[in-house]
Amino acid sequence: MQRKVFRSGPYAELIAQAVQVGEIIYLSGQVGVDERGSAPDDIVAQTVLAYQNVKVVLAEFGATLDNVVEETVFVTDMAETMSQVQEIFDARASAYGQRPEVAQTLVGVSALVDPAFKIEIKCTAHV
Repeated sequence: MQRKVFRSGPYAELIAQAVQVGEIIYLSGQVGVDERGSAPDDIVAQTVLAYQNVKVVLAEFGATLDNVVEETVFVTDMAETMSQVQEIFDARASAYGQRPEVAQTLVGVSALVDPAFKIEIKCTAHV
């Protein structure tokens, strides 16, 4: 089996940002941080950044959000998420340029790798 692997960021020695096998790209979860590694306090702002980071990883494989077929979204505070769900889904639609036609699962978790992170987006794309 041939793999194309993209590694980047502070954990590049531990995990790949994504792996492509055949026509499928498996992305590791992307969090809402900027290029300096800073995460805003707001979950909507983190959502915007997380999708920007997804786009960067997809671009390494010549793909875009149009190639995404499935998302799993992990959030640390379901109550906060649901209180801003419209704004979060608006940010998601803005990232895609339209209402996305992808399968999605939303999962509440007790924590992510950094306590500042409120959301992590994991995707599968088909090219």
